[in-house]
Amino acid sequence: MTSGLIAIASTGAVVMAGAPLDSLPLAAWFILTCLIGVGWLRRHLDIRRARREPGLSPDDAARLPDRAPSLSVLVAAKDEGENIGRCLDTLLGQQYPELQVIAVNDRSADDTGAIIDRRAAADPRLTALHVQSLPEGWFGKNHAMHTGVSHARGEWLAFTDADCTFDSPLLLAAAVAHADRHGIDFLSVLPRLEARGFWERVVQPVAGGVLLIWFPPRRVNDPRSACAYANGAFMLLRRSAYERLGGHVPVRATLNEDMHLARRAKQLGLRLKVVRGGDLYRVRMYEGFPQIWRGWTRIFYGCFGTLPRLVGSVLLLSLFSLSPYLTIALAPLCGSAWPWLAGAGVFTVAAQQSVLVAFYRLTGNSPWLAATYPLGAAVCLGMTLNAIRRLGGTTTTWRGTTYHGGAQTAP
Repeated sequence: MTSGLIAIASTGAVVMAGAPLDSLPLAAWFILTCLIGVGWLRRHLDIRRARREPGLSPDDAARLPDRAPSLSVLVAAKDEGENIGRCLDTLLGQQYPELQVIAVNDRSADDTGAIIDRRAAADPRLTALHVQSLPEGWFGKNHAMHTGVSHARGEWLAFTDADCTFDSPLLLAAAVAHADRHGIDFLSVLPRLEARGFWERVVQPVAGGVLLIWFPPRRVNDPRSACAYANGAFMLLRRSAYERLGGHVPVRATLNEDMHLARRAKQLGLRLKVVRGGDLYRVRMYEGFPQIWRGWTRIFYGCFGTLPRLVGSVLLLSLFSLSPYLTIALAPLCGSAWPWLAGAGVFTVAAQQSVLVAFYRLTGNSPWLAATYPLGAAVCLGMTLNAIRRLGGTTTTWRGTTYHGGAQTAP
């Protein structure tokens, strides 16, 4: 099919429904739009493969050894008064025999520290730590985790975020059993993204999909591939692997320490795996458009980090996501060629929507949200362009601290 379309372009003339595309630019436009549609249809194969790959299941907990290895779970919290109580309650509700939870209050100005202290007073498995200042050259979360690890006793270390809710009490047991059984050094369990507001529902599935394009789990999980990815919402590491990585010290001045730890793990030959968590736990990443814009800009900047990858994401969003709609809108301006271009645009949009419906179902989102994809893609395009701007050395302010190039510049 592709070779036939290329042959058509080389002649500079196509005949369909009696209307000639006698302009080479119009013929190329028509063919490019059709090829984009074919590219979307091929994504069904990726979704089918993803469905066949089993995610983490509560049933995995049954394979935990009789003598379960000790586990320390670390959570850093800065101004998380609305979330930290629920996070700690669901962590302490985990059915894991040798569990230590370490909550690090990172310079919070709200009641985060008081909530942590109350939970620690009621449950001896919880250790409460309070960070009063941030050393120069450290990103806040990285320093908090580094501080927490010095108090950890576990043979396994799990790192999570204060905005996570652990819906299944078997998550920790399932994760440790899965990693231990399969010889995994570094396991990242993907959360279900909780979206409540309009912009959360529209933007977050698209932003997550962009990451999956660049970091497909089958490549991440292939030891022969250099592709590396981890989601900081839940990272489980053998203590020996964490120590081999050098802990958080090598990534102390990075905005996305999860990605940098994953890349370092691959470089050192550690076994890295990413697995879907289904409904085991969820995270509400951002609330409202301003948080979404700042947060995903930071993620794109930290995950891609180089101009070629960011430009590639711009092209991906512009051509594959938005150009089919532009083709339909502009087709009436193209004279006798408009039926072809409109038809190519409709074909490509139909192909795109068929994939998106399947993708949204796979990721636990309403398939009806596929209709909002163009708006979400346009916002993601803007956030990617904003991430490119940050390559020029602009500052980043996150949770009250200003950073430059990943390192702190102002309190």
